[in-house]
Amino acid sequence: MPPALAGERIDRAVAMLTGWSRSEVQALVAQGAVLVDGATVAKSRKLEEGEIVELLGEPPPPGLPTADPSVAVVVRYEDDDVVVVAKPAGLVVHPGSGHPDGTLVNGLLARYPELAAVGDPQRPGIVHRLDRDTSGLLVVARSAPAYSALVEALAAHDVEREYLALVWGHLDSPRGVVDAPIGRSIRRPTRMAVREGGRRARTAYEVRAEYVDPVVSLVHCALETGRTHQIRVHLQAIGHPVVGDAAYSGARSGLTIDRPFLHAAALAFAHPVTGTPVRVEEPLPTELAVVLERLR
Repeated sequence: MPPALAGERIDRAVAMLTGWSRSEVQALVAQGAVLVDGATVAKSRKLEEGEIVELLGEPPPPGLPTADPSVAVVVRYEDDDVVVVAKPAGLVVHPGSGHPDGTLVNGLLARYPELAAVGDPQRPGIVHRLDRDTSGLLVVARSAPAYSALVEALAAHDVEREYLALVWGHLDSPRGVVDAPIGRSIRRPTRMAVREGGRRARTAYEVRAEYVDPVVSLVHCALETGRTHQIRVHLQAIGHPVVGDAAYSGARSGLTIDRPFLHAAALAFAHPVTGTPVRVEEPLPTELAVVLERLR
C-alpha cells in the first residue's frame, strides 16, 4: 500500500486506486474479495504503510448503455459515418463508475441507434473523450469503418485538437511545447502528474491574450498526444494552472469560476471514409465568454 494511503479506510483506498465506486468496493469487502495481508477485513478497516492489499474479484460489469432522449445532443457536423458534437461542461461522456446513465452516450443512442453496434459496447462510437467539466468538440464514429479509421488517426496524432485555456500568470515565452511524461500521481492516485515512468505527452501552446487584473493569460493549446488531463497537468507543471481547476492548483481568489476554464475549440481531421478534410470550430460557451468580457 503506498505511503500516501496509510490511515485511509480500505473501501476508500481501493476506490481511489481502481476508480470503482465506494459502494462497489464495499460489496466486494462484504463478499470477502478484498484481503489485507491475506485476511478479510471490515470496510472501515484503516490501512497501515506496507500492508499488502489483494483483490480477488471486481464489480460486475455494468449493463449496456441505453438510449435517453432527455440528454440533449448538440450536433455541429454529421454524415453517415461521423458526427461532431459540442459537449457542455458537466456532462460525462460515457457511463462508468459513479455515472451509470445520463451521459452523452445515452443521448447519442437516442438520436443515432446504430451507434450500439459501433466500437466498444460500453461506450459505443466513442474514440476520444473530454473531461466532465471541459466543454467543446468531440468526434464520434457512426460506422464500424469510421471507428477503426478514427482510432488509427488518433493513435498516429493525425487528428488536430485545439483548446482554449485561461491560466494564471504571464508565460515567459509567447509560444512553446511542454514535453513531459504523464502518469498516475503517486501522492494522489485519483489525479495525474508529470512524473518519471509516465507515458509520453506533448502539448504545444501559444499565448493569445494577457490580462493584468488579475494576472492571467488566454492560451491556445494543441494536443500532440492525448493523455488523461494532459493540458491541465502540463500547464500546472510549468507554473500556470488553468483558472478554476481545483484539482490542479487553479482555484484561487481573485477570479472564481465553478469549472476549469478549458474548452475544446476546434477539431480537424481527414474524413475516415472519404478522406475529405473536415474542420469544426466551437466558440466559447457563455459562462466562459463572460469571464473574458469582465477581464477586458
